[in-house]
Amino acid sequence: MSAFSVPSREEVSANNQAIFDNLKKSLGFVPNLYAYYAKNETALGDYLSFQNRKSTLRAKEREVINLATSQINGCRYCQSAHTALAKMNGFSDDQILELRKGTASFDAKLDALVKLTVSIVENKGRASTDTKQAFFNAGYTEANLIDVVFVVGDKIISNYIHNLTSFSIDFPLAPEL
Repeated sequence: MSAFSVPSREEVSANNQAIFDNLKKSLGFVPNLYAYYAKNETALGDYLSFQNRKSTLRAKEREVINLATSQINGCRYCQSAHTALAKMNGFSDDQILELRKGTASFDAKLDALVKLTVSIVENKGRASTDTKQAFFNAGYTEANLIDVVFVVGDKIISNYIHNLTSFSIDFPLAPEL
């Protein structure tokens, strides 16, 4: 197989069509990544449930994790989508680029979070003791640690799907680092 295509609403199951309709109502469009998941009968609903689960982390903190994970995994789609979402969550262009590089000099707590995320992703879950301790010293808890891993796992799924398929990016393209 040489090219991967994003299905239209008419090409997916009735269940996935209903999810498309809800996404269009809430987001204004169906992102290509979500549409691609709909090639599988249950993946889109499963993924959205996983992604939208209740978390101990604020949306802004989840974007820190999303940006760092997507950068490490080289996923241009997710870098672009999460650059747009990070802006919606109050990050500046410069802060977003810094987060993608793995630091947050503008916020000590977010710096501990982004450094832990980088250590988790780069070391396949074996973050350094110092990085974990800095995370806890910044005020995070073990419940937060669990949620960090959930967000990393969520983002790895999306990163790998796009890295395997390379379907078109339907967000403003994030700048290269």
